[in-house]
Order: sequence, then C-alpha cells, then structure tokens
Amino acid sequence: MRVAIVTESFLPQVNGVANTVRHIVDRLVTRGHEPLVIAPAPGPGHYGDVEVLRVRSFDLPRYRSFPVALPDLSVERRLAAFRPDLVHLASPIVLGAAGLRAARRLDLPTVAVYQTDVAGFARHYGLRVDPLLARWVAHLHRRATRTLVPSHASREHLEGWDVPNLHLWRRGISLDLFGPRQRDPLLVRSWTGGDPSLTVVGYVGRLAAEKQVRRLREVAAVPGIQLVVVGDGPERPWLERHLPGARFTGLLRGAELARAFASLDVFVHTGASETFCQTVQEAQASGVAVLAPAAGGPLDLVEHRRTGMLYPPEDASLLRSHVGTLAASPDLRHQLAERALRQVSQRSWPQVVDELLDVHYAAVLAPAGHAGHPTAA
Repeated sequence: MRVAIVTESFLPQVNGVANTVRHIVDRLVTRGHEPLVIAPAPGPGHYGDVEVLRVRSFDLPRYRSFPVALPDLSVERRLAAFRPDLVHLASPIVLGAAGLRAARRLDLPTVAVYQTDVAGFARHYGLRVDPLLARWVAHLHRRATRTLVPSHASREHLEGWDVPNLHLWRRGISLDLFGPRQRDPLLVRSWTGGDPSLTVVGYVGRLAAEKQVRRLREVAAVPGIQLVVVGDGPERPWLERHLPGARFTGLLRGAELARAFASLDVFVHTGASETFCQTVQEAQASGVAVLAPAAGGPLDLVEHRRTGMLYPPEDASLLRSHVGTLAASPDLRHQLAERALRQVSQRSWPQVVDELLDVHYAAVLAPAGHAGHPTAA
C-alpha cells in the first residue's frame, strides 16, 4: 500500500502533529508499506529511507518555531507521480487544504485527522479570526472521506459544524520509553536541593500562550512544592521573571524527557484547549499523578480521583487547592498513578497505528468506503 501523508508539521519541529506522523511512518515501513511525507520547509528531504517533499513556508510572526506551508503546485504533481492508494491529512489547515484539493482531483480517498484547535490557538494570540478559522477547518473535514478525532470533546466540536463520518482515534504512547523505572533520585535531589519535604510539581510542554502557562504562577504559590518547568517557547522569558523559584530544564527529548517525567511527583497541565493532551498520557505512563483541566481531551484521559484529578479551568482557587491536596497526600498520588498506569498500558504506538491501518484506512479503501467524495458544504 502506498500512503501519502500531507502534514502541517514534521521533523525537525517537535509537537503532537509531527510526533504522530513520525510514528505512523515508522509503522507503515515496519509493515512493508510505502509512505511519502509532504511537509513544510525547512527540513531534511528524507526521514530514514522515506522521501519528505518540503514545501516552501513562512514563519508565524509571534510563533517562529511553527512554519506554515504555502499552497504549492508541487503537491499535486508529486501525488500524481507517487500514485498513492490514499492520502492522509494530518491536522489539515493550509498545506492540508492543498493536499485535499489534489486528492479530490486525482480521485483519491482521504483520511483527515483533527488534531489542533487552530481557532483556539489564534484566540490565545489575540488574532480575531477564530470564527473564520473554525469554519475553514470544518469545511476541510466535510470534504474528506473520513475524519478521525482524538477525543469525545473533539467529536462534539466537529459535529456542531456538521462534519460527517467522524471516528474516534486516540494517540499512542511510547511504552518502551516512558515508565516509572526512569525515575532518577539524583535528578530529584538537584531540583529540590536535597530537601525531602518538597513535592516536585511539574509542567511539561510548549511554553506558549495557547497552553495558558502563565497559570503556573498560581501553582507556584502552593507551599511545600518545588515547581519544575520542562520545555521551551515564547512564554519562557515571562515565566522566568515571574517564577524565580522554579527550575527550568529547557526542551528535553527522548531518554532525558522520560527521566524528567518519571522524576516528578505531580504533573500539572494548564491549557484548556487541548484536543487530546499527549503529555497527560506520558505522565500517566511514567507513573506520575496527573492534574488537568476538566475540558477537551483530558476528559477522556482522566477520571477525577480515580486516574488523576480534574479542575474547572476557570477556577484558580481549585487549581491551587488540588495541587495542595496532591502535594500533601503521597498515598493518593500513588493510587491515582497506579490506576492510570494500568489504563495506558494498552495504548502503545504500534497498537494505535495498526488500528489506523486495519480499521480506518481499510474502510476508505473498501469499495463502499470510497463511493465518491463528500460534497462540498
């Protein structure tokens, strides 16, 4: 099977979309299929033995680490030459729109994955185009053969825009990388200064406005904790000024990231616009108690006081209160972490991508699944 993956982001960018595409490509190759990746420049023209067609792009003015591809005729030309069995659209917005248009002209089935709340992203950056962006994203998904959503909240969102043929497809977790075994007492000691009375509370992710990371100032006010911030982004200078007692690790990857995750006592997520929230899964797989907003993707991943704790995203007092409760209750942290670890142990990336291939790809490739394209809305 030949699969063309048109993605809004790919390596060397580090984010949920790029990471998911990487795992899909790896599994396709392992199973003997032939993928092609079409992604924004800059970046290498190959990922292993897989071709990556790079399309010219520009940097967002306030988010320069996220290049946005420009519509390019090379997309349709390369798809026509590659002759894929289907086109996978990873979080389609701009480049994905070009890929969708080309696929429809070539009469190719499409699987579109909704992964980024671009309207919410724009709203957090003060761009008054969020209704327009929401309509545009819904328009693209209405024209795809099948749309995959990562959570029930995402499904409800797209149903509200009359997007048909929605199917739940969650993200996987690298269980060979993340785990409680990665906990490092020396790292914990370096964070706490050797003070065993401190509970290590950490945030892991992009330090950006859409993640609402300035709420970490509320977390830092809880007594008896050591706040650790793992990641990088445009909000880091503000956080460093306002959180003088926090430890900042910068961007971590691979084994270093797994070690940092497992060395936390509590993981706190601050963003309320997550379609899934992969870092919640990674914390759970690391054996760490999770506190997340009761909104969006975390609602599918965290059952309050069973596999983690949830707080109303608008309630600062409850955010602080729940951090304090977890900091003071090692037994509660252990119980929450243990149940969550059992829950995520069945979500390896190979299992999740096999579901993509054997269920969702198979459905659009079947004669009944590809009876023409959905009409434009």
